[in-house]
Amino acid sequence: MKASSSSLAILMALASSIDAFAPIKQTHSRAATASSSSLFAAPPASSNFLTPELAQSCIDTASGTPLYAYSLATLAKSADDVLAFPNAYGLTVRYAMKACPNGSILKYFSSRGICIDASSGFEVKRAMDYGVPAENISLSTQELPEDFGELVKLGVKINACSISQLERFGAAFPNTSQKVGIRINPGVGSGGFSSSATGFSKTNVGGPASSFGIWHEQVTDGTVPDIVSKYGLEVERIHTHIGSGSDPAIWQSVAKTSLSFCAIWDSVTALNLGGGYKVGRNPDEKSTDLSEIGAPVAEAFREFAKEHGRELKMEIEPGTYLVANAGALVTTIQDKILTLISSPSSSVKNLNMNLTACAAQVSTKTGDVGHIFLKMDAGMTDVLRPSLYGAIHPITILPASGKSADIGTSTESVVVVGHCCESGDLMTPAPGEPEALEERSLRTATIGDTAVMDGSGAYCAGMSTKNYNSFPEAPEVLVDLEGGVHLIRKRQSLKQIYENECDVPSGLF
Repeated sequence: MKASSSSLAILMALASSIDAFAPIKQTHSRAATASSSSLFAAPPASSNFLTPELAQSCIDTASGTPLYAYSLATLAKSADDVLAFPNAYGLTVRYAMKACPNGSILKYFSSRGICIDASSGFEVKRAMDYGVPAENISLSTQELPEDFGELVKLGVKINACSISQLERFGAAFPNTSQKVGIRINPGVGSGGFSSSATGFSKTNVGGPASSFGIWHEQVTDGTVPDIVSKYGLEVERIHTHIGSGSDPAIWQSVAKTSLSFCAIWDSVTALNLGGGYKVGRNPDEKSTDLSEIGAPVAEAFREFAKEHGRELKMEIEPGTYLVANAGALVTTIQDKILTLISSPSSSVKNLNMNLTACAAQVSTKTGDVGHIFLKMDAGMTDVLRPSLYGAIHPITILPASGKSADIGTSTESVVVVGHCCESGDLMTPAPGEPEALEERSLRTATIGDTAVMDGSGAYCAGMSTKNYNSFPEAPEVLVDLEGGVHLIRKRQSLKQIYENECDVPSGLF
């Protein structure tokens, strides 16, 4: 096993997990904490949308595990919800495609009248390749592409996310009244893994610790208006976004504040409030009620219209809300081990050993804690969120037979890990603590059983460390409304991983 300092090279922002399994971090063991008590409830007989039989059908369609499965029924329900978001004078919903950029999902949302929020020039072109009209795409990016001018001419809408981006945009379209959006950092943010509105968090994209958007004081002090005037631009949209899994109250407050920026330019016709709506992946987590948070904001739009004589359209950019619970990672339990056995009995040495019973033999003389580990044939190569954020995903053990009749009743407390040679490849961290492992009470598993990790529709397939340890990219399947399963991305071959590598001239070595 390689020391986990390589996690920094692989994940950049991921904190070193060299002591991820150290006793000092093992405060979340068989005595469950209150915050995760639901994870120790009786295991369900199916995942969010996969029964043992349907999971087996997905496995057959993908020719094995691991794979991502998506539920069209859940995607449809989520689309219905966001399209019904309260608004005063019109609504444009833009899917934050970085959440899950598979072409079939893009096509489905496009068919529902949902536009696209892209985060790079490459995402823009990817969406266009799948038939999304350029005029239905908005680009807000940390790296403005060199060919942004061509994208604008095609009809793509661009939000300037920094002073330099606005300068570049203006220089490309001087004195042409070219329409542009302005992304503003409102001074506060909110993310699901942080309670701070101004401090740094991996899911917080507002406030002084965030590089996203133009700082609000550069808008109100005349800096941005001066650049707009210098190049003769027309500001048509104001854009704010404060984080993923944001606090609904903070989101509402920022939404109302954002209206004040719209008053600076009479040309503004729309306010884009971003996304980040909290989604409950686990039984004890609540999803944001869109009707509840949207109604007061819609009223604020009406008040703005009375005061300024302009009826602004509303734009929102949900990503997680649309796809998180519509997706699942389907894996196989490929190994099972027990640590810190004292005086192992003959039954422990048997391959069919009862590890739960043997857990009582764990040594406590030094204060160390042993665990039963379930090893998936997937991991951070497929779902990075637990290792990166300490995110919690519900996990369901299903029988290898693919038959509901074979579901057992016994349970065990286990730690679930991935297949990478990386100590940080942990699938059951303590909530919000990627370096602290936590046990889960799951149905007793044997090698070969299926493990389904729900809540894997957002920021999983699209945000993985695929190809680490040369593991191929997993395939994706879509479960239709009648329960049929369709392959929507093939499994990557080993050769495809390194096919772009080039040999050096003969004799160089």
